[in-house]
Amino acid sequence: MPELPEVETVRCGLEQAWVGRTIEHVILRRPNLRFAFPKGMAEQLTGQAVTGVRRRAKYLLIDLEDGTVFLSHLGMSGRYTLITPAEVKRMNPKKAGVKASLFGELTGFGGRHDHMEFRFDDGSVSVYTDPRRFGIADAFNRAEEAIQPLLEHLGPEPFDGWNATIAAQRIGKKRSAIKITLLDQRFVVGVGNIYACEALHRSGIAPTTPSNTLVRSNGKPTKKLELLVDEVKSVLKAAIAVGGSTLNDFAAVDGTLGYFGHHFQVYDREDGPCLKEGCNGTIERIVQSNRSTFLCPRCQK
Repeated sequence: MPELPEVETVRCGLEQAWVGRTIEHVILRRPNLRFAFPKGMAEQLTGQAVTGVRRRAKYLLIDLEDGTVFLSHLGMSGRYTLITPAEVKRMNPKKAGVKASLFGELTGFGGRHDHMEFRFDDGSVSVYTDPRRFGIADAFNRAEEAIQPLLEHLGPEPFDGWNATIAAQRIGKKRSAIKITLLDQRFVVGVGNIYACEALHRSGIAPTTPSNTLVRSNGKPTKKLELLVDEVKSVLKAAIAVGGSTLNDFAAVDGTLGYFGHHFQVYDREDGPCLKEGCNGTIERIVQSNRSTFLCPRCQK
């Protein structure tokens, strides 16, 4: 599943392509993705100018001029493809019906999984493709964002004031393994399996460490927790800078794949040597909450 850096990469692409443009037509080629589309969503979005594209955790939030927010979650395999007016003209979209996509050569799968299509006033088209259909699409009024069921439970953003003191407060007396705590979107948002493994390795913390042992008896963070918070931010920023990770079906809106995968220190490197200077350990794989965790037992204590 795309994590924060991948979603942020998509956000930047959509921001450049959508902001200031008006949605002239929306085509929904099926009634649902993971959940049913809200009744009348296509009509609600049609005719609206896009004023902004935000990210909350792993959700894309597209602001429209009338106060509507279009929410999009990429799920396991969702992706947006941006198609220029010149490309659209070459393919003659007037021939496309609701049931068929003309843009399969650009979106893949022969267009069979092009479930949402957005046509803009400048002649460009954006297509949402999702073979596994685990994505989410919704629309609501921005005044209701704080109580939106998909968003109301989310914890702090890692770059918006989140620090070791806040992390310690949120850990409290939790005895769950620190890797599991990092994946809890109520603790901090956007940190998925890949970057949790990488941040823990950089911090020298074993992923099985009970979370509460990283908090002092007076409730203040330990040095290890301070380091972990810094490394979470560092690894996410490094991944954003190179467009996320090349894993499974993820691609940015221009079709390019992320390259942070080239810099993995532990993730998916089972039986490989630890790359930390001076460590001669070997990367191991364990399972936590049905997810693979990669670590070096020699330097992660």
